[in-house]
Amino acid sequence: MWVPLSLRKLIETLKKLPGIGERSAERIAFHLLKRPDELESLINVLEDAKESLTFCSICHVITDADPCPICTDPTRDSDVVCVVERPQDVFLIEKSGFYHGKYHVLGGVISPLHGVSPDDLYIDDLVERIKKEGIKEVILALSPTIEGDTTSIYIKEKLKGMDVKITRIARGLPTGIDLSFSDALTLKEAIQGRREL
Repeated sequence: MWVPLSLRKLIETLKKLPGIGERSAERIAFHLLKRPDELESLINVLEDAKESLTFCSICHVITDADPCPICTDPTRDSDVVCVVERPQDVFLIEKSGFYHGKYHVLGGVISPLHGVSPDDLYIDDLVERIKKEGIKEVILALSPTIEGDTTSIYIKEKLKGMDVKITRIARGLPTGIDLSFSDALTLKEAIQGRREL
């Protein structure tokens, strides 16, 4: 089937985005081509993002100012740092509005299967921040996966002997889930992480 080269390139590029398959890429491409104003707007937004967005040199979150507004905010609790895998995790926690400390983005988790070693992550930066900033508590907010657990254990070992409290976000059952849909590990974590009413 004949498809113009530029259209084929557009579809192939869209398919590289997470969660976009062949059919979705085609629908998005045709939608944008039918609406030149939306295509132009998208081009402008992407160019602006490319020019103005960077990573914070302290916490590694995506920002348009370096250091980021969270790292420079004097009202935030600088004694506590929440360690996350990805910049989007910071935005998710910020949306909740309940956490008022600072952050540290690792840039992923240790995964030998995917060729990610501790040296590929910002773990050494975290250690330096703890020493330099006098951080008193590190909250590990990593995904409850084998890789997340491995990374948490590695960080705990790396911080051994330092005067810092290491905590981990609670695990358990999400609100509204029927108990029968839970696996054994989730139930175990929920029971072990119970608290008094």
